[in-house]
Amino acid sequence: MKKNLKEILTIEGLKIGFSSGKIERSLLPPFSAHAREGELIAVIGRNGIGKSTLLKTLAGLQPALGGEILYDGIKLKDHSRLDLAHKVGYLSTEIVKVSNLNVYDLVALGRFPHTNWVGKIDADSKKAIAEAIENTGMSVLSDRPVSELSDGERQRAMIARILAQDTRIMIMDEPTAFLDIGSKFEILHLLHILSRKNGKTIIFSTHDLHLAISQSDKIWLIIGDRLIEGSPEDLMIEGAFDHLFDPASVKFNSENGIYTFIGENKGAIYIEGDGILKQWTVKAVKRSGYSVSESNTIPKLKVPLHNNEKWLLSTAKLSLEFSSLYELAGWLNREENLLT
Repeated sequence: MKKNLKEILTIEGLKIGFSSGKIERSLLPPFSAHAREGELIAVIGRNGIGKSTLLKTLAGLQPALGGEILYDGIKLKDHSRLDLAHKVGYLSTEIVKVSNLNVYDLVALGRFPHTNWVGKIDADSKKAIAEAIENTGMSVLSDRPVSELSDGERQRAMIARILAQDTRIMIMDEPTAFLDIGSKFEILHLLHILSRKNGKTIIFSTHDLHLAISQSDKIWLIIGDRLIEGSPEDLMIEGAFDHLFDPASVKFNSENGIYTFIGENKGAIYIEGDGILKQWTVKAVKRSGYSVSESNTIPKLKVPLHNNEKWLLSTAKLSLEFSSLYELAGWLNREENLLT
């Protein structure tokens, strides 16, 4: 349980972008946002809109074009590099290629703000390193050279490094970009736990809208020329996520957070049945280009009561049986079998 809701990060009239001499290229108009202690915040937006630039600016790796960034009420520019390293950890999307370095040594690099001038690893640092490796599921690979890791394993090692740094704020640019489906959920669940139980404020960018909506306390949504912040539910109610999709090809349902592709409507089918079999039957029918009729008319599809029974499809001309949704969808997808 979160102990407090102290504001740890304040963004006031921030302008992000690039400058070369007297020429500035601003990515967004000035915007403001906030982050509280123990919040998990997802940054969402289309490619090239400024997500990475925003995160680098917050981490002090790229200068702002204007406005202020304050950590605990102190301006970012008033922090020394060491002070900032104690407060903020940053994970880039870039693949880090290192030689002659194993996983343990890579993670140990995260302890640099906590070591003395000779870089000695003390007992506290050893404990932090071990916990970071364990929490990211890298224990069995602790002695493995980084050069021999897969992309997903390397990403886990990099996440372990930022965990070992033990900062109050963790900024991650696409932390699940190279991970398989299971690992994506595991890492995001880990971030959720770190925010809840350890009071970490975690700001991460992602393209996985479903994961962000299900786990995040707040979302920073960059659309068009502005940044909107709010809980996933608030933004859903406002219809803010609709702006992420082309309405001509994708429909986003703000009631359940599901998006569907818009294709040719071949007609409507009435579906008779209930339970989970009906739910997945409806999805298969819609994926095949048909809408679901609310009226008990022909064509009609009867969903089986049990898994070992068949789907019964009745049209004006014929009746068909299908032993699986794969067979049903395959028949519906064939243009010559349009239901007329």
